[in-house]
Amino acid sequence: MIDVRPSQRMRDLGVVQHGASILTEPARAFDLPAGRDEAERVMDELFAAMERIDQVHPFAKGMGIAAPQIGIARAAAVVQPPGDAPAITLLNPQITTRSEEMDEHHEGCLSFFDVRGLVPRPLKITVETTALTGETVTTVYDRGLARLIHHEIDHLDGLLYTARMRTGVDPIPVEEYRQTGRAWVYEGARRQNLLQRGCPAVACMFSRQPWRSIQRGRSWTRGWRRCSVQR
Repeated sequence: MIDVRPSQRMRDLGVVQHGASILTEPARAFDLPAGRDEAERVMDELFAAMERIDQVHPFAKGMGIAAPQIGIARAAAVVQPPGDAPAITLLNPQITTRSEEMDEHHEGCLSFFDVRGLVPRPLKITVETTALTGETVTTVYDRGLARLIHHEIDHLDGLLYTARMRTGVDPIPVEEYRQTGRAWVYEGARRQNLLQRGCPAVACMFSRQPWRSIQRGRSWTRGWRRCSVQR
């Protein structure tokens, strides 16, 4: 039996791999609400890709995918927290503030999934996104969810997580990484990972058509009929 490398598995699922120029170029923003139809189409493609990936690999820390990773140079991404929290959609996201307090955790990337890298990131970020109707929405994320969101926004800016790693620190082979299947852990009174608690997030509660992960029994939905802000 041939052992398929993680990066090859992601390539087979339609994820653009490291070395492609689209991963190093800033994505083009949507003009909303005029570009609503195009934004809907791109988001549907992102959700379809997420469904394919979710069926072959578990993501205890949550997962995300950005449009350039499926060959679309537009400023859109989706983040799926672990557990039953709804997916978070990001259109034209911009980080407006970052906390001075940082932490480091290992991250993986679907575009070079054979390694994991120790990446410093701010513990809290404020993000502005554009709603389909054109309004600007501002949301604060912290801890694990801030890390996931930041990672995807970096993709839309043409950055990979290796650009954030400290000088002299290199990614490690996935075989040496011992935290697969475990959530990130944070010190302090709130030791339970923020991602597992349902943190403040902009979440679109889709209504067009449900879709389900057969492997893990997760039910997600797609569509753009009704959006809400969870607080």
